[in-house]
Amino acid sequence: MRSTVLPPLLTIQQGEAARRLLSHVASLRLAGADAQLLAVVIAIRAARAGSGNLTGQDLDFLRLGDTPTAVAELASLGWQFASDLLDGDRETPVAVTVPGLADALPISRTTRSRVSGWTTRTLASKTLKKASPTARLAALFLAAHSSNNRYGVVPPEMPEHCRAALPELLDRGFLAELADGRYLLDDDARRLSGMHPRSHDSTALVRLRWQAWKDGVSPALRRHAENVEHCPLCTPPLEQVASAFMRPAVPMQIPLRVRNAYGAWKDSHPDRGPHALQFAAAFRAQHQHGPSLKQLCEGMGWQIESRELRSFIVQRLITNEWLTNTPPVPWTLRPGKAAQTDRTPATVLSSSTR
Repeated sequence: MRSTVLPPLLTIQQGEAARRLLSHVASLRLAGADAQLLAVVIAIRAARAGSGNLTGQDLDFLRLGDTPTAVAELASLGWQFASDLLDGDRETPVAVTVPGLADALPISRTTRSRVSGWTTRTLASKTLKKASPTARLAALFLAAHSSNNRYGVVPPEMPEHCRAALPELLDRGFLAELADGRYLLDDDARRLSGMHPRSHDSTALVRLRWQAWKDGVSPALRRHAENVEHCPLCTPPLEQVASAFMRPAVPMQIPLRVRNAYGAWKDSHPDRGPHALQFAAAFRAQHQHGPSLKQLCEGMGWQIESRELRSFIVQRLITNEWLTNTPPVPWTLRPGKAAQTDRTPATVLSSSTR
């Protein structure tokens, strides 16, 4: 039985950045996989500032065949190591400056971080832990140029010595299939893919899964889900609705910084409870479903970017009975018991009965 295919670690834009990184390294005058693999790790860390840190432990993680020669090859290109990376303390970061890299590999802060993490997780894959440096470098190229549910084509810029290592990736289980320049990542490796399926294929898959989910739930839950799906006022994307209803419920941990931020926020919103109750009642009357957390906050004029803070605000409104919901079902916010008390203005009481 095939395992569940997890969503890719990289977005479409981040996958493109990963391919640019690998293409840039492949264009450098480096002799072998050791130097190229080391160059990939350093380049993504230095992509924004032109300089990145590396430790001796990072070198150990790469398990290069000839580390001194790899470092010497990069130094011959003008890459500047601030101190001795080979014989120094294994935990002390050493700055490596790569002249011209910031211009050659423009990248956002978030994308740099995500691609760096993707590189580390790919190299740390179970099927690659004991693979040769050449095979692990080849795995980066294949993952970056593959989607999570379609065949990939071996990229032409992949170094020739990496092509010779492709059978090793098949033997170790990183690849499920390999033939005539086409390949398919194994199930466990597919979330490392850097290319998404074509949009119409992806949408069709979402529709099939969404229909199957609706067929398996109660009539009441299905009616609610379809009220959201077909709401003419919200017009939400199908992918957003399906994801919200089908993803498993995960309790959100509220860190201390969010609780402190809430303490400061609530002091400037003393009437948040009655106003939120009134908004939720009016929203339900118009939409035939409750607002999402984001819709509530935006509708109230609360400019809150933090998802954690929005969640905690609504959690407190529910605890204080201004609102209630049916967890973990999304879009179920509605007036709470406070609507039936003297604390609530008459206009709120009137609208909440609808």
